[in-house]
Parts: sequence; structure tokens; C-alpha cells
Amino acid sequence: MFTRNNDAFTWLDYNRHPDEQSPLLVMLHGYGSNERDLIMLAPSLDPRLRIVSVQAPQMLAPQMFGWFPIDFTPTGITADHEAAISVADQFTAFLKKMIATLQPTGDKAFLMGFSQGAVMSYMTAFRKPELLHGVLALSGQLPDARPEADAMPKGLANLPFLVQHGEFDDVLPIAKGRESEEWLKNKIADLTYREYPMGHQTDHASIEQLRSWLSERIDRIVS
Repeated sequence: MFTRNNDAFTWLDYNRHPDEQSPLLVMLHGYGSNERDLIMLAPSLDPRLRIVSVQAPQMLAPQMFGWFPIDFTPTGITADHEAAISVADQFTAFLKKMIATLQPTGDKAFLMGFSQGAVMSYMTAFRKPELLHGVLALSGQLPDARPEADAMPKGLANLPFLVQHGEFDDVLPIAKGRESEEWLKNKIADLTYREYPMGHQTDHASIEQLRSWLSERIDRIVS
């Protein structure tokens, strides 16, 4: 596992087959975490994957980073929308460059985000679905800015989505996951939505589903 960086982002590169062009999974951590969080899932996922875990650019405290500023209010979490749009644009450009450099299978990536990283994953998919093989949104929520029904990006409808949420999530309540399912189900052909008896986290059952969902879709792109 190697640490790499460019002008905008730092990331960890977990590559079990360095001499091969492998399917690429890009991980985006949640608010207050860092690039070493989700990468711990790497050994549990399909061994064919090359996995890159990206660190968010906003430093909150030592070893704590965020993608864009948020506030915790009595009525819920509020976000700096302009900052979110700006960093989503930066990340999309970064992802495009990474794909061109690494040349993964199919010249696309799977994108997996947790919490605020899931919001970033949605925003990336809504901007550039052609860069992606699929989106895994864990314990997140849809961004406020979403494509209108008559202006859906080309290819978004055929982009596979896996959405997971904890029934007892006390950071982003289960209603956020259900809202995501409701919005996506009439727009996305390949949508998998699952709820688990857990909080704002992953557990053994959810990780097993991540693995199987990814493996099924890797089979499609390498066959």
C-alpha cells in the first residue's frame, strides 16, 4: 500500500496485481475521517480490484478531513453548497486524470463513498457518469443539487447503484437512505437498496454485500 499525492488530493493505492490493468475502485471517506479508514475494507473485497482511497482536502484537525464544510444544527446537518460544488468539480477532474493514468479495466472506476463521501459519489455520478462502472453509497444522502428529470446526464440511467443505510443511524437518519431509494428507483435501471440493523457504520453483513455486488459487476466488465 503506497501513499501518493498531487496538487489537490492525497490517496492510498492498494494494488495486489501491480503488473496488470485491474478494475479500479475509488473510496471516499466520511467527514472527520481520512484515507486510511475505508481502505481497511480492501482485504475483504474482490482480489481483482485495484483500490484507491482518497483523502478529502479540508483539514479539520490532525488526521481529520472533510470534503466540504458542514454545520450540525438542531434541525439537522447543513452544508456549504458552493464549496461542495467546487470540490466535486475538482474531484471529477482528478478522477478523470487518474483513470487516464492508471488505465483500469474499461477505462472507468467504481466509486464508493461513506457518509459525506457518499454525497461526493452522487455528485460525481450526476456530473460524469461516463467515468464510472457503478456507485456504492454507504450511509449517505442525496445532494441538494440533482439533475432534473428532463435533463438527466447521458448514461446515468444505466449506471448501477448500491445504496446501504443503517436503520439506527443517528448521524444521517434512515429517512435519508429511503429518500435516496425513492429518488433513484424511477431513474436508475440497476438499483440495489439495503437496510441493516446498525448505526452510522458498516457491519459484516453490509461488507459481504459490498463484496458480492462488486464481484458480480466486475464479472460483467472483464468477461
